[in-house]
Amino acid sequence: MPTEASSNEQEATQQAQGEAQEQVQQPVTQTTPQQVQQLRKLRWGIAYIYASSNNTMIIITDLTGGETVARVSGGQVVKADRDKPSPYAAMMAAYKAAQIAMARGINAVHVKVRGPGGYGLKVPGPGAVAAIRALARAGMIIGRIEDVTPIPHDTIRPPGGRRGRRV
Repeated sequence: MPTEASSNEQEATQQAQGEAQEQVQQPVTQTTPQQVQQLRKLRWGIAYIYASSNNTMIIITDLTGGETVARVSGGQVVKADRDKPSPYAAMMAAYKAAQIAMARGINAVHVKVRGPGGYGLKVPGPGAVAAIRALARAGMIIGRIEDVTPIPHDTIRPPGGRRGRRV
């Protein structure tokens, strides 16, 4: 009796091994880069992110920059004025802009980040990095990231005149 049980177990293990070998021996198809491009056709756009200390604006255009696809600001997604420049408002605005752009066919963007510039701050506000991360999390492919803050070569005359602002 014990020999019959052990022979049944051996047959079961041999069948399982044979099935495993059959599964491994199936041909594996590899996709070429051309097939990947056909599966997911990239339509590029440009995402302009203006992040100041007062607000964050996200504008997504086509590649020429001539047609605006989506335009959302931090003030459209939060209620209080003090929350407009926050990273949370920038995240929500970027997510909303990405959804609009993806619905219109744009699924990859080059990002241009801009700060206030001029005589003001030369660095973007607190919502710039959060907006870029939110675009990526929303499913958009990020191409190049470029800082296009207008920086004067010499300087510009600050407001207030020669003697400054008198309080």
